[in-house]
Amino acid sequence: MTSSTPRPHRHVTGSARRDAEETKAAIVRAARHLLARHAHADITLKAVAERAGVSPPLVLKYFGSKDALFAQIMSFEADAAAILDAPLEGLGRHMVHHLLTSQAEQGADPILRIVFAPLHREHGYVLRANFRTQVVRRLGERLPGADAGLRAELAVAMLLGLGVMYGIARGPHLRAMAIAEITDRYAPAVQACLTPSC
Repeated sequence: MTSSTPRPHRHVTGSARRDAEETKAAIVRAARHLLARHAHADITLKAVAERAGVSPPLVLKYFGSKDALFAQIMSFEADAAAILDAPLEGLGRHMVHHLLTSQAEQGADPILRIVFAPLHREHGYVLRANFRTQVVRRLGERLPGADAGLRAELAVAMLLGLGVMYGIARGPHLRAMAIAEITDRYAPAVQACLTPSC
């Protein structure tokens, strides 16, 4: 084939798109894992790539830069959409179950990275502001009553406590219990903050 010979047109298949999406998801999971354990300034693209099982140039191909990747990681928009995706009357149960299954199946808690905000210095301010706006305020806007903001904060605090004990402290009794049973025990207390009987 000479340089003047036209090259065959390459079609992007559904499989190739899925592979790209899976690769991007692996990179995001790797970055989130590292962000929950190390200061932002100490995390390199090489470390993200190694954890994701890809090359550093591939991280750059999909995200452009470390700053662009971590801007996405520091957003809670997608996580909030998933963790709040249930009718109000069953939201406590959904939130607890989603948090635990995310930890157990993906090794990534959807909201727990806020606990590590102090590690990230100026980036920690961004993480905290995003968390308050995208998770807590968004939840509060769904709740009835004058003290909706307070109840949203209490419900999220309960989730964070559960996430710390399950995913970080790795309490042996908690880890030995089935997720459905933990949910049965814990969700009513969360729900009581969301839809108080009084």
